[in-house]
Amino acid sequence: MKLEDSQKVNQEVVAKIEKDLRYISGIIKQKGRELLNDYKITPPQFVALQWLFEDGDMTIGELSNKMYLACSTTTDLVDRMEKNKLVERVKDTEDRRVVRIHLLEEGKRIIDEVIKKRQAYVEVILKDFTAEEIQHLQNNLEKMHQEMRQK
Repeated sequence: MKLEDSQKVNQEVVAKIEKDLRYISGIIKQKGRELLNDYKITPPQFVALQWLFEDGDMTIGELSNKMYLACSTTTDLVDRMEKNKLVERVKDTEDRRVVRIHLLEEGKRIIDEVIKKRQAYVEVILKDFTAEEIQHLQNNLEKMHQEMRQK
């Protein structure tokens, strides 16, 4: 095979991978939104709770940066979550001027339940895969994720 032909095949494969990942991401996001109908949170609140669950307490500014939102939008989001007893504002122990958003038990419970339900959905999708196919998929997705984080 000529180099040009292999590059063309590569470009076609890359385009197909990108398209499949986009569709998979969209389907998982939609399923996640459907699951949220059983809870008193919105999709943006779920994303905020997820960041706090995974990364721990953070300031409004840090959360805004992670969510790609304006600080004022994040403040409104946190206000509503605080009213629903999902998070609380806590003064930093080392600098009392700094206020951190802390995930409360109810927020942890919701995140844990929703993530488990999302994982159960993926498990159903993978039921016709062999153990080897699942392991290869997991290894390749992990490798792709690591490459993306480095670049």
